[in-house]
Amino acid sequence: MKTARRLLSYTGLIMLRMAVVLFLLSPLALAQTPIELSVDATDAPRRLFHARMVLPVSGGTLRLAYPKWIPGEHGPTGPIADLAGLRITAAGRALPWRRDPLDMNILLIEVPAGVSRIEIAYDFLSPPNAAGFSSGGSATTEMMVLSWNQVLLYPLGASPDSLSYRASLKVPSGWRFGTALPIERESGETIEFRPAPLTTLVDSPVIAGRYFKTLDLTPGGGPAHFVHLAADSRPALELPATLVTGYQHLVAETGALFGARHYRSYHFLVSLSDHVAHFGLEHHESSDDRMPEFALADEESRPLWATLLSHEMTHSWNGKYRRPAGLVTSDYQKPMDGELLWIYEGLTQYLGNILAPRSGLLTPEQYRQSLALDAAALDGTPGRSWRPLADTAVAAQLLYEARGDRENLRRGVDFYPEGDLIWLEADVIIRRESKGQRSLDDFCRRFHGGASGPPQVRAYTLADVIAELQAVQPYDWRGFFDQRVYRATDRAPLGGITGAGWRLVYREEPTAWLKSGESHNKTVDVRYSLGLELKEDGTISDVIAGSPADQAGMAPSGTLLAVNGRQFAARALRAAIKAAKDSTEPLELIVKDGEQYKTYRAQCHTGERYPDLERDPSVPDLLTTILSPRAPQ
Repeated sequence: MKTARRLLSYTGLIMLRMAVVLFLLSPLALAQTPIELSVDATDAPRRLFHARMVLPVSGGTLRLAYPKWIPGEHGPTGPIADLAGLRITAAGRALPWRRDPLDMNILLIEVPAGVSRIEIAYDFLSPPNAAGFSSGGSATTEMMVLSWNQVLLYPLGASPDSLSYRASLKVPSGWRFGTALPIERESGETIEFRPAPLTTLVDSPVIAGRYFKTLDLTPGGGPAHFVHLAADSRPALELPATLVTGYQHLVAETGALFGARHYRSYHFLVSLSDHVAHFGLEHHESSDDRMPEFALADEESRPLWATLLSHEMTHSWNGKYRRPAGLVTSDYQKPMDGELLWIYEGLTQYLGNILAPRSGLLTPEQYRQSLALDAAALDGTPGRSWRPLADTAVAAQLLYEARGDRENLRRGVDFYPEGDLIWLEADVIIRRESKGQRSLDDFCRRFHGGASGPPQVRAYTLADVIAELQAVQPYDWRGFFDQRVYRATDRAPLGGITGAGWRLVYREEPTAWLKSGESHNKTVDVRYSLGLELKEDGTISDVIAGSPADQAGMAPSGTLLAVNGRQFAARALRAAIKAAKDSTEPLELIVKDGEQYKTYRAQCHTGERYPDLERDPSVPDLLTTILSPRAPQ
């Protein structure tokens, strides 16, 4: 018996040792030693980033992944095609590599026995064009935004939460920077960051530039909130004091709405350039907010961008802390299920939009004019008769990249503006059914609040959302969402507008909001009369199905040259539409399409029509209540 016991103990010891060896060779063990990542961005003005990684490895086949599915971009947008100059070495010897033929974002490297670390060097080629998300233009001669996922690889099979990266960044001489990523030390132009999980690194971009400014929105308070601005010129950084006050109010209003903060500090990373992609991308402790160069300095443009920061900050609660289960994946290669984007983005759109007037970043009138344009566009979208809203969410990765022409037939990423309308209606229902005792604010505190602390993710399902809404106000919420989200409907969900005491109307004069949008975008919008969307040079961007232009045979191609024998100009077109109201004669439109010149005759006799909201005195004005500040100002 003693011999048998000894044999078993020796066997157990051998097995334990083997387990330890296997653990040390596993991706999990590799995660215990930080991966070194150094990025030299001194060539950022030439749109070149030079990266170097040092990885602990063991012998055998190493599979390295370049992040494909980027959180917040809702699609496989990782720009692997812009990774260049790849060189892999071990102890000074080059190691061959090959690409997985079925997944272009995975590289396979044969590591010789006895090799414990390899070095990888490569470049990232930042594109000059401003289209797209973070894979679009992110650097100019004067500023840059570094998204870490674009300049790193990671061992496939290890959880991003378990992998530790020790990152450093060298910026051009004289440039300053901002980021939520904790800093260990600075030396000259080099910033060394504290070791962080890959999840945190990817979630913490860096903005830097020659013309740079940082605003402390909560001096002496906690947690800290900052706005970091990088611009292509110094004048673009000149912000009015009222705007800074609005951002301070935004911080206070988010606190009043959610009742908790799930971050250590928060950083708005604001790019001001005409040569980077214009969008917003949420992160847990920061947001990547990109606007035209003078978007904040110019008084007319400023309101058009007022909801960008409020939308992206809201995502810290709705999207980062609370996240649909289909968007919580084990690594950056797994496809995401976007079915609940009408909550992730739609609810954020609603909350971000109402937080702007609550904070003083928009006036209630500007909010209403913007809401009217979205409501009218959705109500006049023929594509909604075949495509339910849920499908625009499921197909988001396709629709983000879809062309603009015929969008009214195809539908776009309507889960943003239509989600806004749906959640407005949900808010109105709660207020009405509770006789003003409760609102969607109560749902936000229950669902997104809890205890303040560092970033974490709590996944949810539609059933979870319905249960919380039911706890706030009993109602047939499942039937409510089924009708508006999962079924195709001919008309937009305008119940929130009418239930809040307003109605969608069409006026003969464009609103100030529409005029500002046309001026900024260099467009002409006569969708609700003639049925055309045009660029200011007459290029036809889209034709609304069923409109006079569509019935006349026009298509979204070519350039409108003349209206009723007069050279095209926005003023001439509008004058012709106005005059046609009291006439039986069609509008004569001459279009150059390729090498052909064609004449179309459109029976357009409605006069000018531009959407706006009008007060309905028979219904209590809940909308004004919804837009009122919650925090002391």
